[in-house]
Amino acid sequence: MLRRRNKTASGEDRPPPDARDSALKLLSRREHSARELKRKLLDRGIEESDADEAIEKLSGKGLQSDDRYAEQLVRTRVAQGYGPVRIEAELKLAGLSADQIAAALDAAECDWTEQAARAHQKRFRQLPTSMAEHSRQHRFLMGRGFGSEQIRKVLKGDVEN
Repeated sequence: MLRRRNKTASGEDRPPPDARDSALKLLSRREHSARELKRKLLDRGIEESDADEAIEKLSGKGLQSDDRYAEQLVRTRVAQGYGPVRIEAELKLAGLSADQIAAALDAAECDWTEQAARAHQKRFRQLPTSMAEHSRQHRFLMGRGFGSEQIRKVLKGDVEN
């Protein structure tokens, strides 16, 4: 992993950035998972132990929360028209546990089949009329993160929008 050098314009060493301040700056812009926050702190040249300590303290004070991050990400991705498979994969990448992911997806109270139908309607406007078109629409919905049962219902027209 490449690390940035902590040098001023004149080439002098400068003190490493404060882990807590850097973490707070990142969290002030948007929610971050603990794993994501740690990676960003390490990229800024902060020692791993300092990053872990800062994240632990911020979590203890409620300033960093993986649960809040998951809720925000699910809300955003649902609004963007993504399905549960894609959202789950993104949350796993962010380092959340299976229980946290399940809780966030359940809290969304989203009818995923209707969500798939909306994404399909927005993109295609009509049901497929050929096998090639069926395959194209199926791939689109799979890429959006919908499951095969949801896609089957949408492409058969078994969903009311």
